[in-house]
Amino acid sequence: VLMIQSNGGSQQLLLLFLLHTSWEVGSGQVHYSVPEEAKHGTFVGRIAQDLGLEVGELVSRLFRVVSKGSRDYLEVNVQNGILFVNSRIDREELCGRSPICSIHLEVIVEKPLQVFHVEVEIKDINDNPPLFPVKEQRLFIPESRLPDSRFPLEGASDPDIGSNALLTYRLSTNDYFILEVRSKNDQSKLVELVLKKPLDREEVPEHHLILTATDGGKPELTGTVQLLITVLDVNDNAPTFERSEYEVKIIENAAHGTLVIRLNASDADEGINREILYSFNSLSPPVIKDKFRINPNTGEISIQGHLDFEDVNSYEIRVDATDKGTPSMIGHCTVLVEVLDANDNIPIIAVTSLSLPVREDAPPGTVIASIRVSDRDSGANGQVTCSLSPPGPFTLVSTFRNYYSLVLEASVDRERVPAYELVVTARDGGKPALWATASVSVAIGDVNDNAPSFEQPVYTVFVKENNPPGSHIFTVSASDPDAQENALVSYSLVERRVGERPLSSYVSVHSESGKVYALQPLDHEELELLQFQVSARDAGFPPLGSNVSLQVFVLDENDNSPVVLPPHSGSGAGGVPVTELVSQSVTAGHVVAKIRAVDADSGYNAWLSYELQPESGVGRGPFRVGLYTGEISLTRALEESDGPRQTLLVLVKDHGEPALSTTATVCVSMVENGQPAKTFSGASRMSAKAGVGKETALVDVNVYLIIAICSVSSLLVLSLLLYVALRCSAPPQASYGPGKPTLVCSSEMGSWSYSQQRRQVCSGEGAAKTDLMAFSPNLPPCPVSGERGQKQEAALDSSGKVGDYGLCIFIFVEVQAAIFPKTFHNSYFINALFSSSMSSSFIFSSSLFTLPFLLSMFLHGPLFSFVFYLEQHENGYTFLQNSSFG
Repeated sequence: VLMIQSNGGSQQLLLLFLLHTSWEVGSGQVHYSVPEEAKHGTFVGRIAQDLGLEVGELVSRLFRVVSKGSRDYLEVNVQNGILFVNSRIDREELCGRSPICSIHLEVIVEKPLQVFHVEVEIKDINDNPPLFPVKEQRLFIPESRLPDSRFPLEGASDPDIGSNALLTYRLSTNDYFILEVRSKNDQSKLVELVLKKPLDREEVPEHHLILTATDGGKPELTGTVQLLITVLDVNDNAPTFERSEYEVKIIENAAHGTLVIRLNASDADEGINREILYSFNSLSPPVIKDKFRINPNTGEISIQGHLDFEDVNSYEIRVDATDKGTPSMIGHCTVLVEVLDANDNIPIIAVTSLSLPVREDAPPGTVIASIRVSDRDSGANGQVTCSLSPPGPFTLVSTFRNYYSLVLEASVDRERVPAYELVVTARDGGKPALWATASVSVAIGDVNDNAPSFEQPVYTVFVKENNPPGSHIFTVSASDPDAQENALVSYSLVERRVGERPLSSYVSVHSESGKVYALQPLDHEELELLQFQVSARDAGFPPLGSNVSLQVFVLDENDNSPVVLPPHSGSGAGGVPVTELVSQSVTAGHVVAKIRAVDADSGYNAWLSYELQPESGVGRGPFRVGLYTGEISLTRALEESDGPRQTLLVLVKDHGEPALSTTATVCVSMVENGQPAKTFSGASRMSAKAGVGKETALVDVNVYLIIAICSVSSLLVLSLLLYVALRCSAPPQASYGPGKPTLVCSSEMGSWSYSQQRRQVCSGEGAAKTDLMAFSPNLPPCPVSGERGQKQEAALDSSGKVGDYGLCIFIFVEVQAAIFPKTFHNSYFINALFSSSMSSSFIFSSSLFTLPFLLSMFLHGPLFSFVFYLEQHENGYTFLQNSSFG
């Protein structure tokens, strides 16, 4: 406590009393005290230090002080954190006669938001002297009044409190009256003038006295009033009440005309001197006459104004009973009216310090707003509790009496709930309880917590080859549930190399629309499948992204002409034809040569057919060419009229739209009987030299052939018997739907298609009788001609189609053994198994070299096999999986 003496030398002022306490409820509470009437700039306390705040952060954290009242009595210097007096503080004006007078401040800082509650107690100083309601009090006292008669006086009042308001009275010196002061229940004092000896009007008609009131402050202050006493000489009995003081309790908001009390005074005189009239004392304040009225004849006091406990909670009514004598005599009493509180005030809610919007990544415990509630009622009627609705991620935390903080209790998600409409309900403890509500809108600020997402992880796109540069092939679209810039999605390629070139040389993606463009014409033969990823990234910080895969299948177009393979590759237009020698003794059906051609396209675009072009002016010749095999054979025996040398022009064309073609020229020369037929090409001459020795080796394996034939026949019979037994014991339910077995491969009518990625070219030097057909997914059914085709169809079951996954093909491929260098070159054995309704058909190739191949397979040649599955659809078969290889 710091005491400073003023320049006057004797007056002391209490400048400062500091009380600091704290507790952990999310906010601190600091108490200060300051005397009233302190000068502007008077130091109150180091508020920043006491709240644990750094002085240098006050400005950056938007330090501010909010007071409950309308005037700013106190202010804070944000440069040093000192709380000082800003304007004159009059405790009596601010709090009246309330024993405790405080100014409540809310200190608010942000980053993060913190709310502190500061209470500054205003100390009373003795700055108000006692005051009497009037400067002169007149009393009319009959001379007949007996000694010890009492005459109430209007006491003085002091707006100060405590010892500063403790009054003492003294009366100027006289011979007739003394002063008696009694304390009442409300700690106020009743001042009465007591007659010491009888009055004699003829001797002293008037008495002039001075009543002095002194308070208990230091220094003492005084107030005086003049007492003018007129001695009356007539009626000697004044009306008297049963009691000098009455106490009445009445509830506030009582209706107009409600009876407060009925007074009854009596007078010992008779006649007109005992008739009594009731009235309020002439010194009663105006508020008494505004709130109450008295019936002059009956003495009934009733309510005529509105009583409000919150404004005035007690009234002191002085009543005079005056008789009608001459001079009239007056009796006095006091009625103390206590106003009882009624629950007639609803709570008041004040929401301040909103910290909006609330970021969706705000941690639980974040203070959103400060809420203050108040109720003017008293007791339970003024006790207010708060609740929050609807249930959600927010809660109310009570910091201290009638103060709450709106606190984030759980995490929030703007994408799920973008804003909350909260209702704060304040309810008092009255019966019935009164309540009030306040709406609080809490907006949730977006945080970039969602990456862009695509509808599916992989997209499949089909694009025809030879597309124009810059063609729009697809549009990717990603969505982001965030808002504003966090939802702005941009697209880009995930760069990688495709072969020797970067991906960006093939395709590009528009950053805003997501449109994917082909930057150059795509070539099916160069690139059948282009796989890449597109990245979608938002504009948030930090940015989030996701990828989607695109599979761009380049569809084939018929843009490649067939190419004739050696040895006839140079026999086209402008080239040198290959000469084939044919003996004159050969018969019809003899194969003279075989044209092999390939097409870089696929499917129908690679399905080749061969046509023999007739010579102009020449009739039908003895040669024909296989439509799909390219074998040039004789249709009849050669005659002398055919001439010794003939030139054949073979047209090779595909089945594309439009069809593309090429030609091959073969010269056929007839030789005399006994001379072996040869083909004049480098490769054929080398094969011819080694042919004799290799054919001689065939004689050595005749025994092996016989053994192989017998072994295979026995195994075939056993397999058929086992199959029949299994079919008879199989249950009637089928694992697959019924279907018609279909012959997949034909050795005579199949064509040889070619692709750089999916096929290998197998070529031989002789005119082999059997080749393996490589199937494309859109290959049409292989045509079957003649009696042979009819026999094959008759061998198949006509119960239905082949099931979607009912085709299983086992292919055993013999790699050329050294012992069969020529005879069995390019020979294959194909075993196709068709499954339908638990039935199978074993179809063997009609190759003339099947048995020699078996011998080679069992005795000499290296062997490998692979198993694959085909899915049947309207355009052909699609490879599904490769289940084994060995």
